[in-house]
This record gives sequence, structure tokens and C-alpha cells, in this order.
Amino acid sequence: MIKEAPHADFDARLAACAAETEAFLAARIAALGAPERLASALSHGALGGGKRLRPFLVRLSADLFGVPRAESLAAGAALEMIHCYSLIHDDLPDMDNDQMRRGKPTVWKAFDPALAILAGDALLTEAFGLLADPATHPDPAIRADLVAVLARGAGGNGMVGGQVLDIAAETAPLDAEGIFAMQAKKTGALIRTGVEMGAILGRAEPAARDGLARFGAAAGLAFQIADDILDVTASSGALGKTAGKDVAQNKSTIVALQGLEAARAVLDTAVADGIEALAGFGAEADLLRALIRHFATRTH
Repeated sequence: MIKEAPHADFDARLAACAAETEAFLAARIAALGAPERLASALSHGALGGGKRLRPFLVRLSADLFGVPRAESLAAGAALEMIHCYSLIHDDLPDMDNDQMRRGKPTVWKAFDPALAILAGDALLTEAFGLLADPATHPDPAIRADLVAVLARGAGGNGMVGGQVLDIAAETAPLDAEGIFAMQAKKTGALIRTGVEMGAILGRAEPAARDGLARFGAAAGLAFQIADDILDVTASSGALGKTAGKDVAQNKSTIVALQGLEAARAVLDTAVADGIEALAGFGAEADLLRALIRHFATRTH
């Protein structure tokens, strides 16, 4: 089991990144000039909750290369917009039919399904507008690379494709290989994208970028396996969302297929693989090492 002591600065650095991301998103939503009801739905779905782990991944990986915080903040906010849009859509009645997210009613429940779809669409669109904005980075080649990597992570062979496989598996259960492949797309792709975005901003050499991508893949697996474990071990109140829904919806997970102990073993291996992938970095990557351990030991 994972027993390493947490990094001394981890909680403070995560909280600071979350607060800065929240303020950035609030300002960006306010500047959109969207109709009032849409703006309210956007704020409901994107603000006032969430640990902002994906923007933190962008920041920590970009920090390895001395990237200015303003650049990693904007890129991380774009990634978080994609994440928030995906949650808004995942919660819809025709998807996971969830009524609670981050301790409050889901967007479709607080407003209506049609507005929830449109709010997700708006966040998705704005994410790419943000990355294309010269204020995000002065180099158009870097902006184009950021757009491309986010599109791959979020699209048909990434998060969206994984969601399709996840829904299909409710009626045609997957084996372990299929579960890992599905989860690598559904959850892992955006987490891997986060560290790749930091590497792009830092103009990382291929070896460093490859190591970070391998770390991101392992971190994505750790995050999802921990999520599957929490779904059957934690309460809805602790999670801030509906617990036990994987069983209720017949989701294909390693927990359902092989049991909790096997899932915990997979989790430990994923953390070890992620830390090994950072072997080319020194102490400057300690916060990334702490982050993958946090993914594995979180309680909500």
C-alpha cells in the first residue's frame, strides 16, 4: 500500500492553483457576454467546486521547465473547461442520470437538460477559443500544439470515445483488458493531456515529454481505479456525488470484475509506474510524485 509522507507544500500549492483557476474561469465566463440564464448555468457547472487537479497537472509539469504561471494558468483553465463540460454532459438523464455533483444539484437538475447541453457546448467551444487566444501564449505554433493535443485527448479517440465504450459496456461487460482500454480514454486521456500541455509550454525535449506522457497515463489509471474503489467504499456525502452508481448502472470496472483487493493492487502498481516514469527528473518533480500518490489515497 502507498504510505509515503505527503509533500510539505502539496496542499497549499494545490489550493492556490485551485483558487487562481476559479478566479480565471469566473472572469472568462463573465467576459463571454452570454445570455443571463446560460451564464448562470455555466457558473453553476464550472465554479464553486472541484479540486482543479487537471490544471494543477498543467502547472506542475510546466513548472519543470520554468514556464510563466500566466501561461500554465490559461492552459490549465482550458483543460478544466473541457473537464467541466464533460461532467455536465455525463450527468444528463440520457447519460449517467446523476442529480448531484460537487455537493449540489447537477446542471440539468438545477436548470433543465436542454440548457445543460448548451452550457457544456459553450464550455467546450470556449476552451479552444482560450487556447487560440494570443494572450495565452505569444507563439502561434505553441498555441496550435496545445489545441491539437487537447482535441486528441477530448475527442473520439480520447474522452468522448471512452464515454461511448463505457455506456456500451453497461449491456456488454468488458474483460480486464477492455476496462483498462476504456478507462485510458474516458479518464486517462485528459489527465495525460494535462502533463503534455505543460511539456508543450516548456518546449520539452522528446525524452522529457515522453516521460511526462507515461507519467500522465499512469496517473490517469490511478485516478480512475481510486474513483472506482471510492464508489463502493465512500458515502455520497463524502464524495459530493452519488455513490454506488457503478453497481446500479452495471458499469464495467476492475472492482466489479476482480474485487477490491485486486483493484488496490492495480492502484499500487499504477503509482509505482508513474513515479518510475519521472526517473529522468530530480527533486523538481516531487510535487508530481506527490500528486499521483494523492490520486491514489484521496477520500473524495
